[in-house]
Amino acid sequence: MAKGSLIRFITAREVFSDRGHPGIEATVVTEDGSIGEAIVTAGVSVGKHEVQFAYDGGKKWGGLGVQKAVHNVQAVIAPALIGMDAIRQRDIDGVMLELDGTPEKAKLGGNAIASVSAATLKAGAASLGIPLYQHIGGVNACTLPTPGAICLVGSDRYGGGKRAGGKPSYSFICHGFDTFSDASYACWDVQRSYYKLLEKRFGVKVLGNVMPPVPPGKVKHDRELWDAMVEAIAAAGYEGKVGIQVDVAAGCYYEPEKEAFVGLFSKEDKSKDDLIALYKDMVARYPFVILEDPLDEDDYEGHAVVTRELGIEIVGDDLFTTSSERVIQGIKVGAANAVLLKVNQIGSISEAFDMVQLAYRHGYGVMPCSSRGEGADIADYCVGLGTGHVRESGVGPSANRLLRIEEELGSRAKFLGKAGLKP
Repeated sequence: MAKGSLIRFITAREVFSDRGHPGIEATVVTEDGSIGEAIVTAGVSVGKHEVQFAYDGGKKWGGLGVQKAVHNVQAVIAPALIGMDAIRQRDIDGVMLELDGTPEKAKLGGNAIASVSAATLKAGAASLGIPLYQHIGGVNACTLPTPGAICLVGSDRYGGGKRAGGKPSYSFICHGFDTFSDASYACWDVQRSYYKLLEKRFGVKVLGNVMPPVPPGKVKHDRELWDAMVEAIAAAGYEGKVGIQVDVAAGCYYEPEKEAFVGLFSKEDKSKDDLIALYKDMVARYPFVILEDPLDEDDYEGHAVVTRELGIEIVGDDLFTTSSERVIQGIKVGAANAVLLKVNQIGSISEAFDMVQLAYRHGYGVMPCSSRGEGADIADYCVGLGTGHVRESGVGPSANRLLRIEEELGSRAKFLGKAGLKP
């Protein structure tokens, strides 16, 4: 054991995030002065099977303050981890999971555990003097992911269900290129092409990268948006090289008492069969390459039908919640063929990476996503785990990190393009 990598100090604080509510940031410092910092926050749409976060309640921050999680880090977790080796990630995570003792992380909070877990991973890499992606994947960490760029944020355009709002959201997937840097430029290029169409056709003004949703009443069916996406791809000269992803989050629109999806894609209520028929039409007429959570988050059989019949990548996010237990349920029936990886969704690095290996063993793809506070670190997770593709990350801080990694790897860098997607 190298004395320099022993944990000397752990602290945490409440910070602002880009999700509209606070996050928790943990700092882990080792004896040799290496530092790891990580932020954890909840997403816009949160699956009901995700681990529980520790929130403060009350009026401040709308009840979503995280001082309780901060306290749990500083008063409970830190004393137990001081003196342990930051390089031994599984030992660190094991202690925290034992301290909590609940499957849903209800005692300490998934946000408290995840922040320290991720910060430890970074501190361990820093103590070893190697990049985070190399700490994760060793000498095999050399594959850059096929990226995307968000082209439309969600909104409750048609009076959706009880949890609607913020979905569906759409992205361009730039798969027909030889290098990450070429794909990254295409992300920026086609995104700008689409922005021009949004303003011209729907009056949606994009300022910089701040993209407002399409207001209610501007479109009668999302098909109008799909037409514009196809037009933007063609105008940028990327036909056959750029596809479309949609994060449906269909469970947000499902109302059990009606047995229908309310306000999804258009004003009309839709049954499961209606949605499946619509998805078949989408894939046949438009360049959709990825559908995420196309049905309710507990409908494994329905996801299996969609996976068999559409022949494209079907990603489980709310369906799987980065949980090995839920992925196993999906594997049994063939539900989806890829898993959205949100490292902070399950509660610890070790649990998340175990899920990745489970998915790989059964032929499932893994698509990392930075929406839970992972930020630019998602780039290192992608390369370290060899995921082959990533949710968005074609522009912005995570893209910058991937460009640096591509430069560091030089001739060793691999880029799979469309082969990085399923099926």
